[in-house]
Amino acid sequence: MGADEPAAKRLKPAQAQDFIKGWPHPALLEKPELKDALSKSFKHFLENTGTFLNYGDKENGAYMLGHPEFRKVLAEFLNKQYDRPVDWETLMSTGGGSMGIDIATRVHSNAGDVVVSESPTYFLAHTMFKNRGLNLMEVPIESDGMDLNALEQKLVEQGGKVKLVYTVSVHHNPTGITLSNAKREKLLALAKKHDFKIISDEAYQLLNFEPSGVLPLFYHDDPADPRVISVGTLSKLIGPGTKVGWIQAHPKLLKPLAAIGFIDSGNNPVIMASGMLMEFLRSGDLAKHIEFVSKELREKCALLVRELKEAGLEPNSPKGGYFVWVKSKGKATGRSGKGMSLDPPDKFQDWMRLCFAWLDEEQISEGVRFLRSDL
Repeated sequence: MGADEPAAKRLKPAQAQDFIKGWPHPALLEKPELKDALSKSFKHFLENTGTFLNYGDKENGAYMLGHPEFRKVLAEFLNKQYDRPVDWETLMSTGGGSMGIDIATRVHSNAGDVVVSESPTYFLAHTMFKNRGLNLMEVPIESDGMDLNALEQKLVEQGGKVKLVYTVSVHHNPTGITLSNAKREKLLALAKKHDFKIISDEAYQLLNFEPSGVLPLFYHDDPADPRVISVGTLSKLIGPGTKVGWIQAHPKLLKPLAAIGFIDSGNNPVIMASGMLMEFLRSGDLAKHIEFVSKELREKCALLVRELKEAGLEPNSPKGGYFVWVKSKGKATGRSGKGMSLDPPDKFQDWMRLCFAWLDEEQISEGVRFLRSDL
């Protein structure tokens, strides 16, 4: 989630290609079918401005958790994507995934509390936690997700100070790893035992190159003692300028989020934007677009992985998302792993996070040729 820096720092883009940007290629945003579908959806919005341009309506009151009709349509859409029931009253619309993480952090922790994440992790999440006065700690990530033995040791050592665990639980940024179902169950058991909440960053939950085998962490939660805030977004599916996402959580965790000052004062910030996208979701056009984007990115990912291996490197082989994670053997490009961990911050400085979504096939091949020339 979040915008990565716009220009390569490690090598000149003309030589190395710009593997840094965590952005989609403009061609994915300019597809005629996408424009037509959005045009139809915008038309529906223009026919219903009476509620989508207001704070709320007489029957529903203020739309603090989001426009109720959009939340119902989103629930129907996610029901089909997950093949599981989705209660619209467990959904809150947000201004993208980062807003979801930020407001969950505000409500479910206090300054001085401890938050634990994987190492490495999505580095911009660190900023959100620091802004809230939290103390950051981390544990290693294994081939099936967060090292829960290390987490349990940390929980015991901190004696109740850990109030949040942050995990990129599917197609992890940057490693591509997905938290296994067995570890999901164990993580929830630890949350109950040690009294902390889990922010599950699921930006890539719907961007799969093959079935992921996992559902949002929300589906492992206990309604009687809820611990999970699952954070989703349309930014990786439509485009980062969309800035419409959602939180899926049981009402006990969800409703307090609407009491945050800027929402209590200004109401849910994406009433209008969600209204513009509602018919896009309801019509099935978004589902078709996700299939298109997933196919395009699957092919780019496969190309990058194949050429890196031919160059003598050992990349991961992600099953979804935007990034390939690989250790340098000489020249480096993309975003360095430096800063993706806390202690020491240069622990992963020899690793490269390469975004295949931003480049076309020729640029991907050119970038790998640059790396190959030094091996």
